[in-house]
Amino acid sequence: MSRQTIKTDRAPAAVGPYAQGVVSRGLLFTAMQIALDPATGEMVGDSAPVQFEQCMRNIEAIVTAAGGRLDDIVKTTVYMTDIKDFVAVNQVYARFFPDELPARGVLQAAALPKGALIALEAVARVS
Repeated sequence: MSRQTIKTDRAPAAVGPYAQGVVSRGLLFTAMQIALDPATGEMVGDSAPVQFEQCMRNIEAIVTAAGGRLDDIVKTTVYMTDIKDFVAVNQVYARFFPDELPARGVLQAAALPKGALIALEAVARVS
């Protein structure tokens, strides 16, 4: 089975022994993204909706580096430390996916890396 590791400086560098993304059999699997600014490595924002916007930008950068677009995302998983942020995060999510909606899972996590309030991972079809 062939696989391709995706690496881009438009998304935060991995903070551990993992790839930003891996393509296998036409599917891209992204690593979980938190709201790190790729240029500084620092957390962006102090609210879940603001952090989620950065998570989406990081995911978009990885998908683009793999030759895809946001429209190619078929599944997302959202992790939040407070499920009460669901409605506010949903409003941001809807801006990034106005037409073709991916399948999605949302769950509350006790804690996320670096004290993040929210995190996102995605699966996309790429060529």
